[in-house]
Amino acid sequence: METTGNIKDAIAAERRELADLLDDLTPAQWDTPSLCAGWRVREVAAHMSQGFRYPLPRTLLELLKARGGLHRMTDRLARKDAAASSTAQLAAYLRDNAHHPWTPPVGGFTAALGHDVIHGLDITVALGLDRRVPEDRVRALLATVDARTLKFFGADLTGVQLRADDLDWSYGTGTPLTGTAQDLLLVAYGRRLPPGRLHGEPGGRFVLA
Repeated sequence: METTGNIKDAIAAERRELADLLDDLTPAQWDTPSLCAGWRVREVAAHMSQGFRYPLPRTLLELLKARGGLHRMTDRLARKDAAASSTAQLAAYLRDNAHHPWTPPVGGFTAALGHDVIHGLDITVALGLDRRVPEDRVRALLATVDARTLKFFGADLTGVQLRADDLDWSYGTGTPLTGTAQDLLLVAYGRRLPPGRLHGEPGGRFVLA
C-alpha cells in the first residue's frame, strides 16, 4: 500500500529526474509540440511549476482575470511564463521545488504525482524519448483511474478495455486496446499518442492525426 511518505518521495524523484532531462534538451526540442494540444515542450514545463510559483491569492486573482475559466488561466500563464523564463530556469523550477507541498484542488499528493508524471510523458513521448516512469509511480496512478478521471480529462473509453502489455492491469469493458501501462495511462488522461504505440481495433481513436 502506498503511504503519503512514499508518494512524496516519488514526487520529489520525478521532479528531479524530469529537471535533469530538461537540462539536456536542444532548442529545437524545447519548441517541439507536446501531447498537450497547443503547447510546446516549453509551455508544458512552465505549467508544471505554476503551483510552486503562484501562491493561492495570486492564483485566485489570475482566475478572476480569466473570468473563472481554469483552462483559460492555465493556458495564458503557461504561455506567459514560457516566454519570460529561460530553459535553464524552467528546469530549475522543478529541481528547486522537488519537495514543494503543492497539490491540485482535488486528489491530494497522488494527484500531484499524476500531474508531474503525465506532463512529463507529454514531453518525452512527443519527443520520442525512451523514458520509462518507474513502475511504482505508474501503479499508484493506475489505481486512481475511474469514471471521474475519464470525465475530467475528456477520455471516452466507451466500448474499450485498456489492457497493459507490461503489467497485470486492465480497465473497462469492450474491445481490448493494448500498450504499455504508461501509454494507457496517457489515454485515460485524455491524450492522443503518436502512431505505433497502441494496438487493437480501437487504436485509431487515440492516435494523433
